[in-house]
Order: sequence, then structure tokens, then C-alpha cells
Amino acid sequence: MQPILQGLFDGIFNGVSIGSVLLLAALGLAIVFGLMGVINLAHGELMMLGAYTTFVVQNVAKAWLPAYKPSAEAGAIGNALKFLISQEMYIFYALIAAFIVTALVGLALERGVIRFLYGRPLETLLATWGVSLILRQFVRSANTLLTIAIALFCLLFLGGWWLLSRRLDWERIRGWALTILFVLSMGIVITAGLLMARMPKLTQLWFGTRNIDVTAPAWLRGGMPVGTLQLPYARLFIMALTVLCLVGIYTFLQRSTWGLKIRAVTQNRNMSACLGIPTSVVDALTFALGSGLAGIAGCAVTLLGSVGPNLGANYIVDAFMVVVVGGVGKMIGTVVASLMIGTVTYLIGSGTIALILTNLQVAALQPLVDFFTFFATTSMAKVMVFALIIAFLQFRPAGLFPQKGRTVDA
Repeated sequence: MQPILQGLFDGIFNGVSIGSVLLLAALGLAIVFGLMGVINLAHGELMMLGAYTTFVVQNVAKAWLPAYKPSAEAGAIGNALKFLISQEMYIFYALIAAFIVTALVGLALERGVIRFLYGRPLETLLATWGVSLILRQFVRSANTLLTIAIALFCLLFLGGWWLLSRRLDWERIRGWALTILFVLSMGIVITAGLLMARMPKLTQLWFGTRNIDVTAPAWLRGGMPVGTLQLPYARLFIMALTVLCLVGIYTFLQRSTWGLKIRAVTQNRNMSACLGIPTSVVDALTFALGSGLAGIAGCAVTLLGSVGPNLGANYIVDAFMVVVVGGVGKMIGTVVASLMIGTVTYLIGSGTIALILTNLQVAALQPLVDFFTFFATTSMAKVMVFALIIAFLQFRPAGLFPQKGRTVDA
């Protein structure tokens, strides 16, 4: 019986750790989808940007920060200070950087695209899908020249737009002025790009299409021994990070002024606007917060394996399933659904259930053993979980924790 219990415990631990990653990925999506009603298909690509930001921060830390070398002369406090400013702490710098970068990208996405499409879910769906393709291709093709060209175009076009909009007759000339401004800005950018393309250093790709590897700090390698099992420190760190993010988001939404404004706009946008709450600022803040959480999820994912431009596609479907099963806008539902889906997917996909049934050595269970052995791969486990979710939604279409009260009628 002991090997069966050990295998079950190991499977549940790994399943919960996968559920933690899913929860990190779904948390930002749940905020944006639940509070704003926006289906953001670019959420996975924001995770990807968080992962690539972690890769960049790691390389910067290796180049500029010293390696941690404890010494007896420095004492405990001196060694602690050395550790804090060493390469070993890069993961914490990366978490902050990933949150800021993806929050800024999300803010730009909301201000530049999403805010024009509120109340039109199909257009929002298509627009965010287009943005996800652009971000994916940007990572593949990013180099210094492309970055300079984009920055120069934004400076010329948006700067010119801002200057011209100060004219008194702006509304009369708006149409043809923006057309001319776009053509001029694009012409200048193309000309400058052709001239700078002669410098090879500017055209060298930053990442390309290949996957990249992020090395975990030394203190996150190995595992904590529990009996005959080893609990990987990286997965324990992800679990702790997930709990910290949950507590932080709950405290922000329940205790802070802006959290109260976000909940008020969610309940009744028109009434909130009448009471003086800047709903457009709340929308932008909510979208930036959800995008920042995607960046943290991307940073956490780098501890589990290599990442590439298609990273987001691997998580976006599972994250949406978590939000739908848990109940739109319900944080507790997101937590329960992510842990359930992560654990069930791992137990089936890793073959743990099939192995446990085999070890029971009961002849009557052989059909079940064959059934779970057939689904004991990652892709087939997802098929089975997806079928279970469809069956579940037939009985509870609003998820595990449906909205109650006046919100449902709104």
C-alpha cells in the first residue's frame, strides 16, 4: 500500500504545482474577463513577454551583478547583503521587471485598441487575437533596427497627432491630416530603416524562433526530502508565489481605494460614473493589472522549462477553462478550478491513476486500467479533461461559483 500512497502523493503534489501555474495564468485573465467582460486572446502572449523579460534580466544580472561568494570575514549580515545584490537574486528582479513590462504593454493595448471596442465582444476577440499574432511575430523578428523603427514611427505619428490636435479647427481637418501624417511618418521610418540596415549589428535578431532556457538560481535547484520523495524547490517557490499573488490581489481589491472603484465599476458602470469615479482610468488600471499578472506567470513558467514564441498558446486555452469552470468574476472559483484541472490533468496524463489501479492487482479493475492507460499522455489527458468540463457545464453552466444577486441581472 505504501508505494501506492507515495505515488498518489507525488502525483497530487505535481498536479497542485501545475494548478498553481494555471492559477497564475488565469488570475489576470479572470480579472480582465470577469471585471471588464473583455476576452483577451493576447493574454498568453503577455505571459510570453514576461518569460522573455526574465531571460533578459537573467543575462543582465550575469553581466553586471557579482556571483555570491560567502566569506567568514563578512559575517552573517555581510553575507546576507552580498546575497541580496548577487546573481542569485535575479529571479526577484525579473518578477518586478516582468510585471512592469507586461503591465505597460497591457496599458498600451487597452488605450490603443480595447477601449474603442467595449461592448463589442466579437470585435474585441478578433482584435486581441490579431495582437497576439503581432506579439508572437515581434519576438521572432525583434532586433535593434525594428525597435528603433517602431519607436520612431510612434514618436512622429503620435507626436504629430498631439500637436495637430491642439489646433482649433482640428475636427474639420482631422481626416486628411491623420492620413498625411501617417504617410509622412511611414516614409521617414522606411527611409531611415533602409539607411540603418547597412549596419549588421542593428539587424541581428535578439531571440529568433528558437526556444530559450532560463537557469534557475542555485537555491531553487534540487528538492526538499519528504520521506522517500523529493519536492522540487522550484515548484514550491511557484506555489508560494501564487499564494502571495492571491493575497496581494485580494487585499488590493478589498482594501484599497482603487480596488473599491474597480468593484464599483464592475457592479454598475453608469452609477459609478455619476458618482465621479473615472471609469476609463479604472478600465486602464484593471487591464494593466491583469496584464502584469500574466507577466509574473510567464516568469514563473521559466522555472519549469524552456520557453519560446508559442508559449502563450500552450496556456491560454487552459486558463480560459479555469475561468469558465470556476465562474466568471469569482476569485475563489478560479482558485478551486485551477487546482482541480491541474491535478486531474497531471494524474491522468502522467499515468498515475493507471499505475495505482494496476498496483491494486484487482482483476475486475482491468477495464479501468486499460481506459486510463489509453489517456496517459499529455494531449490525451487534456482531451479527457476537456470532455469532463463540457459535461460539467451541462449541469452548471455558470461554473462552480456563479454570480449571485443584482450582478446577474445587470
